[in-house]
Amino acid sequence: MGSDWTDRVRLRHLRFLLSLARTRNLSHSASALHTTQPALSKWLKDLEADIGLTLFDRHARGLTPTPHGQALIDHARRIEAQLDRAAADMKILSEGGAGHVALGASGVAATEAGPLSVLEMTARMPGLRIDLVEGSMDLLLGQLAQGDLDIVLGRTVDVPEDLPSFNTEVLYTEPVDLVVQCRHPLLSQPRLDWADVLRYQWIVWPKGSPIRKAVEDALAVAGYRMPANYIESNSVIANVTLLNNSEVIGVASHRSALILSGMNMLRILPLALQGTGSVSLYWRRNERLPKSVEQALDCIRWVIGHGKGKA
Repeated sequence: MGSDWTDRVRLRHLRFLLSLARTRNLSHSASALHTTQPALSKWLKDLEADIGLTLFDRHARGLTPTPHGQALIDHARRIEAQLDRAAADMKILSEGGAGHVALGASGVAATEAGPLSVLEMTARMPGLRIDLVEGSMDLLLGQLAQGDLDIVLGRTVDVPEDLPSFNTEVLYTEPVDLVVQCRHPLLSQPRLDWADVLRYQWIVWPKGSPIRKAVEDALAVAGYRMPANYIESNSVIANVTLLNNSEVIGVASHRSALILSGMNMLRILPLALQGTGSVSLYWRRNERLPKSVEQALDCIRWVIGHGKGKA
């Protein structure tokens, strides 16, 4: 097989490319990289000639990545993230640790499954360094694609077309609950119907999120729509604080609602919603997994199975 342009790419070239992506300016990047503008300009022209594609459009205000350039920049970012992770892993291993796992958890998993999985990982791998990152699924999947996360645990979603495909494993499906503070007036009513709960302000997850869709579908089945004066929030902590300091009605996945109810942080209203949502594992495809990540996946599966058995 003949030589191609990738044989001539070095790590410093990836840094050149990423610097140009950040600054959009040859002069600024040359200064930051301790080289000259002509040398950097020649390197970029040579790279484009090697690839046979224009990577940046030149204009008076600087540079703009072309679609081909953006694709290569995305690859460079993933490589840089993997190298950073490799350096961190080597440091941890040299200090006697058991490796490093970065777990992303969306709101539905951040209350119970994510933290309990971390505890199981620490029990099985005492020297493991663990990063637990909470966020929305779109942000977490982006971080997974870039290599900043090893695993994402959260709502089952359609992966955006601009991201690579991932290994996906559905872990469980559960109903959605309406939740309130422990002293809410509705808890004293012998019987509830939709007219009762729709008199109050609601806290809901952002539009487009799986749990929001489940709630909207359940309301539609019952012949109702979301109250007009709802509060939109994607923070579990903020939602719990709002619930405990007002008479608003919140929405939570069943497992999260059970654990928060057990901690006397909220109560589940006895009004069944018809909507359900599933929770899945995501990890990068076509990649040899470190043993620590394989064990982390097993820990999550065990915790989910154990939790389902308890519930």
